[in-house]
Amino acid sequence: MSEVFFYHLQRQPLERVLPTLLEKARARGWRAAIQVTSEERAAALDDHLWSYDEESFLAHGRADEADAHEHPIVIALDFTNPNDAAIRFLVDGAALPPDAARYERIIVIFDGDDDDQLARARAQWKEVKAAGHEATYWQQDENGRWGKKA
Repeated sequence: MSEVFFYHLQRQPLERVLPTLLEKARARGWRAAIQVTSEERAAALDDHLWSYDEESFLAHGRADEADAHEHPIVIALDFTNPNDAAIRFLVDGAALPPDAARYERIIVIFDGDDDDQLARARAQWKEVKAAGHEATYWQQDENGRWGKKA
C-alpha cells in the first residue's frame, strides 16, 4: 500500500509548493510523475519548473515525449508512468491512478480556496482510506511550515 499525503494549499500557490516537494523527492533518489488535468496546466508547469528559481531548475520532461523514460520528473495528462516514478503528484483534482499501490508515495495537492478541488480532495480521502492506503493530511501554519493534521 502507498502513503498518500494530502497538501491543503491556503498560504502559498502550487507554483511555490510543488518545486520544494519535488526537490525533496529527488533528494531521496525518487523519480517523480506530476499528473495534471489540462494541457494548459501541463505547459505552465513545464515552463515553471525550468525557471522557478534564478539559481536552480528541476530537470523534467513531458510523459508523451519519446525520451520520457529518461527524465527524473515527468508531467502527464493521464495515468502513464514512463519514467518508473516512485512518487506521483496529483494536482488540480487529478484522479488517483488505478495502480496507486505501486507508488512509494502519492501527493494530492489541492487549493483550499477552490470548492471543486476541496470536494474532490475529500472524495479522494475516502477513496484512499477505503483502498487501505495510509492517508495523512498536511496544512501550513501562519509561518508557512507544513504540519501533519490528520
